[in-house]
Amino acid sequence: MRINWAVLTRKTHYWASLVIFLPAFIIIGTGTVLQLKKDVHWIQPATQRGTGTLPQISFADILAAAQSVEAAAINDWQDIDRVDVRPSRGMLKIRSLNRWEIQIDATTAEILQVAYRRSDLIETIHDGSFFHDNIKLWVFFPTAIILFAMWLTGSYLFVLPVLSRRKKRERLEIKAKTRA
Repeated sequence: MRINWAVLTRKTHYWASLVIFLPAFIIIGTGTVLQLKKDVHWIQPATQRGTGTLPQISFADILAAAQSVEAAAINDWQDIDRVDVRPSRGMLKIRSLNRWEIQIDATTAEILQVAYRRSDLIETIHDGSFFHDNIKLWVFFPTAIILFAMWLTGSYLFVLPVLSRRKKRERLEIKAKTRA
């Protein structure tokens, strides 16, 4: 039995698009938003500049500054997701578990900015872990593989008419030469 690659490719492309419709929509939508995270401060707060380049404050100073921000709801270190030290900008970013970001001066512990950080939430939606770790592995990862297969089949479907026209042209040229 001979396989008709054009038909198989079309059917694969068609059904694969149906299977990955929703996860691909989520990945593309959130990926588009994440491309703008450094430009749109609603997504991710702009990084401020502190004084100096060498951190001078202690961990106790960092915790005290974080605790002074009511919106972040930080009582102790367990309420902090991470501390991001930016020596070249002279500041630290403290991210609370409730997604508030506090930027403090690394020399004076002065609060430079407090803002809600949406980029981390958008990233978890983008990779599927927002829904469940198994969704990330068993839905979003296969979606990436299927999307790659669709890229391959789509490329084949794009090139197929070009190859077909070239083959037809070559046959016509051979016919013309044999008649002459």
